[in-house]
Amino acid sequence: MLQEFGFKEYEARCFVALSRRPRGTAKQISETSGVPRTRVYDALGALETKGLVEVQHTSPKQFRAVSIDEAIGTIRAEYEARTEALRTALESVDRIDDADEVEVTHEVWSLSGTASIDGRVEQLIDEADGEVIVVSRHGSTFSEALLDRLRAASDRGVAVVVGTWDESMRERIEADLPDAEVFVSGIETLTGSPFPDDDTDLGRLLLVDQSTTLVSSFTGGDDDDGHERAVFGRGFDNGLVAVVRRLMAMGFTEPLVVGG
Repeated sequence: MLQEFGFKEYEARCFVALSRRPRGTAKQISETSGVPRTRVYDALGALETKGLVEVQHTSPKQFRAVSIDEAIGTIRAEYEARTEALRTALESVDRIDDADEVEVTHEVWSLSGTASIDGRVEQLIDEADGEVIVVSRHGSTFSEALLDRLRAASDRGVAVVVGTWDESMRERIEADLPDAEVFVSGIETLTGSPFPDDDTDLGRLLLVDQSTTLVSSFTGGDDDDGHERAVFGRGFDNGLVAVVRRLMAMGFTEPLVVGG
């Protein structure tokens, strides 16, 4: 995990080794971490520069890691600074406008990964003017961030409709979203497949203002260990939007919700 945050392997090994003991010499760190002793000093020097290791200049030198809370705070601050620097750099890049580009209402785009899909769902809800319909069969998709977006949409006058897969989940969502219309949907009818090699499981459906939709599915497992993918499209006459709109009207939502 430290390597995912930009640490080199030897740096990560040395920091973990130091975190296991109050202090240690280069020899002790090498024995605990498996890092060659000749490379330990370089790794510890890099960690000291990052503010994650303290040095006592005795003979031999003693090293100790800062507390876990301090280390996490230091890493977080560094990456927040990098993130803001990246934002500034990307916003400063000159855009290339395509003079021949025209709006196409039948385009369908794909997304991969739950975090990316969560972000797009929240963005689409933020753009809603009149109505948001969310149907899901996985509790994990009803995150606090999503519920906050739905509350905000309701507060600005958007009609919020939520479809769950069972009565207990319906009661929970009603408690979290008292102004929303919540119902038990028929989404379970689309789970499972007659094909033996098909491990795709329907995830969630979103319809915004009758003209923007997103549909996701899980492959390779359930929502805890599967990989989520999604497609979304805009435009009232977009084929994907029309199919989802009619699908919802035919059974996933109560008849008065769509078109009513």
